Amino acid sequence: MAARAEFVAAARARGMIDACTDEEGLAALAAEGPIPAYIGFDATADSLHVGSLLQIMLLRLLQKHGHKPIVLMGGGTTKVGDPSGRDESRRLLTDEEIDRNIAGIRRIFDRFLRFGDGPTDAVMANNADWLDRLAYIPFLREIGRHFSVNRMLTFDSVKLRLEREQPLSFLEFNYMVLQSYDFLELARRYGCRLQMGGSDQWGNIVSGVDLNRRIDNRTVFGLTTPLITTASGAKMGKTAAGAVWLNAERLKPYDYWQFWRNTEDADVGRFLRLFTDLPLAEIARLERLEGAEINEAKKVLANEATALCHGKAAAEEAAETARRTFEEGGIGQALPTVDIPRAELAAGLPVYLAYVRAGLAASNGEARRMIKGGGGRANDAVVADENRRLTLADVNAEGVIKLSAGRKRHALLRPV
Repeated sequence: MAARAEFVAAARARGMIDACTDEEGLAALAAEGPIPAYIGFDATADSLHVGSLLQIMLLRLLQKHGHKPIVLMGGGTTKVGDPSGRDESRRLLTDEEIDRNIAGIRRIFDRFLRFGDGPTDAVMANNADWLDRLAYIPFLREIGRHFSVNRMLTFDSVKLRLEREQPLSFLEFNYMVLQSYDFLELARRYGCRLQMGGSDQWGNIVSGVDLNRRIDNRTVFGLTTPLITTASGAKMGKTAAGAVWLNAERLKPYDYWQFWRNTEDADVGRFLRLFTDLPLAEIARLERLEGAEINEAKKVLANEATALCHGKAAAEEAAETARRTFEEGGIGQALPTVDIPRAELAAGLPVYLAYVRAGLAASNGEARRMIKGGGGRANDAVVADENRRLTLADVNAEGVIKLSAGRKRHALLRPV
């Protein structure tokens, strides 16, 4: 286990820190003993996606340096909805939906963190445990009086919504008060001294730091991670096919591996530092690779990131599937597979529709444009006619039809 005092320096060296309320003070606290620190995750879906991965890796780094991660599930705040970075309100979920989502998210954290009862073991808390029991008037008197509406209106999560003339409900306006109260509760229940989160949470985090000082005269700290964009300026984790989910039920490990393999050249070193456990010296070596050799660094990134999220066996299977698919022109077992009723193929399935069914195109129009542009292949042969129909005669010796969109995206159709 790395030395506790090195946590802040290690996070800084890997590019994980955007801002900190008192970096020197936090580093000094880290040298004294295990710091309980938390990051909150709202349960809006049954999986997190790559946009949350930096926060997960920061908790992992925290634990590797001898500190205690607290994963705070927003069972209560999910009922309100975080307005940060959004132009419209989220759909309100039922208690049952939120509970199912938390169960799905827990499986992700089991792969990245060690949970238990020890001083540096991770714990998962749920803010519904205290928020659901709040008495409204006493809460306003005890907590609400410490918040200035004038100041709240200056925070980005509120200001941007108002500047765009998008409605901000009174329910959502309460979010930062509740998140600040979470920090106070976690400090009281677990001795939590640090809240971490994305840069868009800075205002909420600073409010929590201030609330702890005002009510309990407690010194706590806040730290944010940078907004991650690709070298070309795109938002991290967004692809043409949609979000890059961390649960295998949402996104197959092979597709997850391919996401990292397709990283832009200029991002490889940065993503290795942020999203793998590789030593910095090894990352520096990989970062120096040029030309075609940079592809080897991308494979390392894909292997390491996939092994963390889905296990070593899944990463190795994905890498072997990619090797067979790209280097040998074969069919790997881990390629996404979609079952198609045999009767549909017997009648003839329009090839553009097959691309949509296989998840290789978002719409019929997109599939048609790709085929017209020469980017569609069936069983490695170019599809020349967008109106071509796939039939049982197209099923190959392996019992499937291999569809390709461009050079890097593939799927299998299996008649059933």
